[in-house]
Amino acid sequence: MGEAKEHKEQGSGTAERVPPPGVLPGHRGPWYELIGCGLHGHHLVGTDAARLRPGDALLARTTPDGLRWHRCLRCDAWIVLPPPEHPARDVPPDRDGIRLPLRGRSLRDRYVLRLIALDRLLHFVVLGVLALAVFLFADRREHLRGPFYRVVDALQNGIGGPSGRHGHGLLGELDRAFAARSSTLWLIGLVLALYALLEGVEAVGLWYARRWAEYLTFVATSVLLLPELYELTGRISATKILTLVVNLAVVVYLLLAKRLFGVRGGARAEEAERAHDTGWHALERTHPGPAPGPAPS
Repeated sequence: MGEAKEHKEQGSGTAERVPPPGVLPGHRGPWYELIGCGLHGHHLVGTDAARLRPGDALLARTTPDGLRWHRCLRCDAWIVLPPPEHPARDVPPDRDGIRLPLRGRSLRDRYVLRLIALDRLLHFVVLGVLALAVFLFADRREHLRGPFYRVVDALQNGIGGPSGRHGHGLLGELDRAFAARSSTLWLIGLVLALYALLEGVEAVGLWYARRWAEYLTFVATSVLLLPELYELTGRISATKILTLVVNLAVVVYLLLAKRLFGVRGGARAEEAERAHDTGWHALERTHPGPAPGPAPS
């Protein structure tokens, strides 16, 4: 599919003296398109063609001074490149042989959804480790009980504190864990494992921009906002506030930008917005104008 190539080449000194066709001075694409080209290079077509046809002016053209300019199909920048010394084809491929990259708001949404996916992936790893630790503790608790209390007594006697099994903080939590029923521990581990699985499913779905994953993430995150708000009525910490802010931002973004539940026109409006920013008609809408005539001989 296609002969489009990704180039990070920025042209030669000649390109600095001759303005690219159709590009206004100081023009820059949206930040998400610039990031895409910065990471993957410009998406150019026809760099391996021996000659350009008049019909290729939307993608590449030769200016009167003999320079060959290629248009990035992602950010609309025009890049000057020398003609290939050993062309692989006579002319650039036709439209049905070109794979168009994501651009516009579709590309923006891809980056934002993948950031959310990475956040969910982190949750998946942390919760998975916690679930595994709880399962291992529940299985080996009787073997760990004696060494644990010996260590606690040694620590308390070493610092001159009272001996006993009713501490506070981490030691107190561990003491309660040893006193808990095995069924309770297994239930806690199961809940953590299921929550980790949910976060993992969200991460995979969001990474591939699946609509069902957007709904799943919105519902799961919204449900957790209530306990997070309740937590702030007790002890407030920077971590709790940051978590709440991130989850609120995710919910607002999914609801408004992704138009869930029919908001702002729903899925139909989002499809129309995507169609406006992508495809050949979007490239034609930003066409730089008629191609210049051939260079004078």
